[in-house]
Amino acid sequence: MDQYFVLVVDDEKEIRDAIEIYLKNEGITVLKAKDGIEAIEILNEHQVHLIILDIMMPRLDGISATYKIREKKNIPIIILSAKSEDTDKILGLQVGADDYVTKPFNPMELVARVKSQLRRYVTFGTFEGVKKVINLNGLTLDQEAKEVTVHGEPVKLTPIEYKIVELLMTNAGRVFSINEIYERVWNEPCYNAENTVAVHIRKIREKIEIDAKNPRYLKVVWGIGYKMEK
Repeated sequence: MDQYFVLVVDDEKEIRDAIEIYLKNEGITVLKAKDGIEAIEILNEHQVHLIILDIMMPRLDGISATYKIREKKNIPIIILSAKSEDTDKILGLQVGADDYVTKPFNPMELVARVKSQLRRYVTFGTFEGVKKVINLNGLTLDQEAKEVTVHGEPVKLTPIEYKIVELLMTNAGRVFSINEIYERVWNEPCYNAENTVAVHIRKIREKIEIDAKNPRYLKVVWGIGYKMEK
């Protein structure tokens, strides 16, 4: 795996943002939700490799969210809570959490636990999220070989072009804003990235589309961004 996606779920924006800063420093992409319901919605739409989940939240708390997530997914879950009582820790682990961190927490300890869980998830064969070969109506992405073909014909993409195609194909049907594409592919904050992304999108279309002006695969959603057609 070249890139990990971690979902941080906490009703306190300051905590979500603080965790994001530390994880981004490790090259990890962070998705954020303010409660369990929003977290489950994100999980249904995005590839996620690990969840950091607060216990005390409105609408759907961390324990209930963990229980629901475990009905369908085997993603590592680290429970995060201000409560330090053994009963909460035991309950969280019983419903399916993999680890437990008590607030206030040492950010570097949390990062170490995240990296440990990610290694275990991928290395020991429980990782289920990545498809090594993705095919969308003749457009094929081989993540192991880092190759893209159109009806069997290889397409020569630059590393940045490949990352854009990989992002869109592994999330086919989902619309990405220009800023989001830039931040995920270039892995840095977005500043006036519209022209940069647009140029790469145009070059990709010229390589994968029969008619770049009437694209079959890489579609623009006006006013929002780009998506790869399912």
